[in-house]
Amino acid sequence: MRAIVVLAACLASILASGDVLELTDSNWEDSIKTHEIALVKFYAPWCGHCKRLAPEFDKAAIKLKANDPPVSLIKVDCTTEKETCGKFDVKGFPTLKIFRHGAAAQDYDGPRDADGIVKYMRGQSGPSAKELKTQAEFDKFTGGDESVVIGFFEGESKLKDSFLKVADTERDRFAFGYTTNKDIIKKAGYSDDVVVYNPKKLHNKFDPNEFKYDGNYDTDKIKQFLVHETVGLAGIRTQGNLFQFEKKPLAIVYYNVDYIKDPKGSNYWRNRVLKVAQEYKRKVHFAVSNKEEFSSEIEQNGLGERKDSDKPIVVILTDEGKFPMDNEFSIDNLKAHVEEVISGNLEPHMKSEPVPEEQGDLKVAVGKNFKELILDSDKDVLIEFYAPWCGHCKQLAPKYEELATKLAKEDVIIAKMDATANDVPPLFEVRGFPTIFWLPKNNKKNPMSYNSGREVKDFIKFIAEHSTDGLKGYDKAGKKKKTEL
Repeated sequence: MRAIVVLAACLASILASGDVLELTDSNWEDSIKTHEIALVKFYAPWCGHCKRLAPEFDKAAIKLKANDPPVSLIKVDCTTEKETCGKFDVKGFPTLKIFRHGAAAQDYDGPRDADGIVKYMRGQSGPSAKELKTQAEFDKFTGGDESVVIGFFEGESKLKDSFLKVADTERDRFAFGYTTNKDIIKKAGYSDDVVVYNPKKLHNKFDPNEFKYDGNYDTDKIKQFLVHETVGLAGIRTQGNLFQFEKKPLAIVYYNVDYIKDPKGSNYWRNRVLKVAQEYKRKVHFAVSNKEEFSSEIEQNGLGERKDSDKPIVVILTDEGKFPMDNEFSIDNLKAHVEEVISGNLEPHMKSEPVPEEQGDLKVAVGKNFKELILDSDKDVLIEFYAPWCGHCKQLAPKYEELATKLAKEDVIIAKMDATANDVPPLFEVRGFPTIFWLPKNNKKNPMSYNSGREVKDFIKFIAEHSTDGLKGYDKAGKKKKTEL
């Protein structure tokens, strides 16, 4: 009887807190083991990162509650539930962990937006590809509000083997299902095929509702198909699927995209983007994104002054830079802006510090002089991207200055750039500080990440080994050459 009372109290506590379940020290042990798979957020109410994650966590919980099998999203307040948080060695907030049947299985290292959380956790639950044995199961799997990947196989085949291998490696990114039921296969009209089904909310007259893979059983080709050929002419770009929108030129149209609260308004603007996109197939890529979700990106792309506009705002990203559209959104204006960009008639938007009036041995690159100083120079270049507040950058600074002084007479540029005050060119991927790249003078389009030591001798050894024409004062091993008498 006591066990029933305890269980009832646990359930009452859980149900009272909505789609995200809130557990405490008193009910943790009894409750966590009832969940086949759960994502637990250990947080503190005062934590800024926790506050930003909270609405995304809430939205993800709604979708994952209906998953098959259900995925529970749970939160634990570490300012009050210190026993539970201490048990899992929580030292920072938020800390996210995946639990299976009550046991901590792994740390969560996936996206922090709702769509990304949903995709990642769906990939962690059940088999990597769900077998759809009945028409009802098939209809339920393909009738949700997310795109799904379906394999149709009447028997054993090489394509099926490859499909299951892809599902194992890509389960964090896509939802996979397959069927061998002949009636389902006949009704669908596919056989030994891989097909991506888009949800009804995204159906339009410009794209097919289903994307069929036409390649062989090569797993890499199947992955490329899923990543690059299934979003349509103007896909819904979120923080969770950025990997599907890496091809350039990419025209991003920001507005209040929300297919839950405002599907009609979302489609109204997207259809206008699609009308332009159909004229530039494989020449320019298009996407629509939610303005609130990408507010910081909007600022970075030179559209900060227009982010409160009632109409969509646009930027086109190319290998040369960012091209925000100044004119008010319309089909004609969007098309005209695309034409201007691909014709090379516009200068890219550039966040930049003033160009230094004088340069020392250590060159200072900024947004406005980067092309001339770094990319167009006839010398090899070592470039450091740093942040003024970065402790590691501060430790490196005197050594980097010394390096520049020692190599001042060599055919190499030693340069630095404040990546917080200047736009980093698209050619470089900078995710932390300091990040250092090597650019040979004859191949500036393929920068090499510098991952060696950070003492002056380490830099010299690397540069001596990789310099295009060799160094005058050092041999290939980085040893100082003897001066002839």
